[in-house]
Amino acid sequence: MRNADFPDVIVIGAGVIGLSVAIAAQARGLRVTVLDREGPAAGASAGNAGAFAFTDILPLASPGILRKAPRWLLDPLGPLTVPPAYALQIAPWMFRFWRACQPARVAASTAAQTALMDLSRAELEPFLAETGTLAMLRKDGNLQVYESDAEFAASLPGWAARQAHGIAFEHLDANEMTRLQPGLDRRFIRATFTPGWYSIADPRLYTLALADRFLARGGSMERTEVSALRPVEKGVEILSAGGPTQKAARVVLAAGAFSHHLAATLGERIPLETERGYNTTLPADAFDLRMQITFGGHGFVVTRLSTGIRVGGAVELAGLKRPPNFARADAMLKKAQAFLPGLKSEGGTQWMGFRPSLPDSLPAIGAARATPNVVYAFGHGHLGLTQSPGTARLVADLLTGRPPQIDLLPFSPQRRFV
Repeated sequence: MRNADFPDVIVIGAGVIGLSVAIAAQARGLRVTVLDREGPAAGASAGNAGAFAFTDILPLASPGILRKAPRWLLDPLGPLTVPPAYALQIAPWMFRFWRACQPARVAASTAAQTALMDLSRAELEPFLAETGTLAMLRKDGNLQVYESDAEFAASLPGWAARQAHGIAFEHLDANEMTRLQPGLDRRFIRATFTPGWYSIADPRLYTLALADRFLARGGSMERTEVSALRPVEKGVEILSAGGPTQKAARVVLAAGAFSHHLAATLGERIPLETERGYNTTLPADAFDLRMQITFGGHGFVVTRLSTGIRVGGAVELAGLKRPPNFARADAMLKKAQAFLPGLKSEGGTQWMGFRPSLPDSLPAIGAARATPNVVYAFGHGHLGLTQSPGTARLVADLLTGRPPQIDLLPFSPQRRFV
């Protein structure tokens, strides 16, 4: 029987994952409260590239990244860096990441990632329509560009894997590429266009719109820093720093890069690490951008938003406490100027955010070991926006006792990472 004294579900985290879950739970008739330390759209959900990257089925943990990593790590402002002072702390995670790059594990992760991508694609437009945000969806596609025949050839196994999963794409020569996207530097001689790569007009505005819809439907939201979770009879207690203890029948932990700290209060160690991403958002007239452009060899993208042109990406494995190194954003912007000679680089706003990543590139979706009344939904890495509709459907199924749409075993929070 429902207890009128506390909500059916408390969702911890007001990013795109947490709010999508909250809305999906509401749609099942559950009374939901959302808690967040800063409020809606305060973290990576605000500053990401805005892509629904459904074609991005290959895990970051792969043999390809192992080949590139040594060269990248030599450049402190390159696509991948680990500050020397953080290297020892992150070593266990890096070892697990290396193990996840073995071919059999990559194949398993790709299959699981594809299943979640397919579900998320199927859920996306109905979810946007239901939340009144469908007008924010764009279907411009993505252009992956290459500077040499060798770089293009190295990408072909990845495209073969996508083709095996039914993902549409088209390889282009320089002339075909220029017709799709004028203004690229002549150093780029090949490209691959993926029409199924969607985007949102602005990820921050989208997440705020979800918050508004959740509240309009009777949800409640509080700004508080949750410090611990404690299983109790018929539910879960939520302890907050300096605030009252709250209780719910069920809790969904969707606090992004901070989630593993709260999981630890349940006695569970989840090897989550923080990929710090950087970007610069330029005025909307900075470049005539027709679609998102991925400079894969340099680890960043350029995206057209309703609020500007965003240049960002790269991976800095440096945890939650180190101050931002905005020289990384400067380096990407300088490259973007060289790669898009007509780009106006003035008037930009810099940003840094935390991407929550697990070693095998798959999120944790499932019940806590300590209690089935806590459901984890975190660790989506670069794909939080992309996988938010599918994750919301899966968590809502778990909360209401329905069979999940895909096999959740690969996403188990208790899976082996070594």
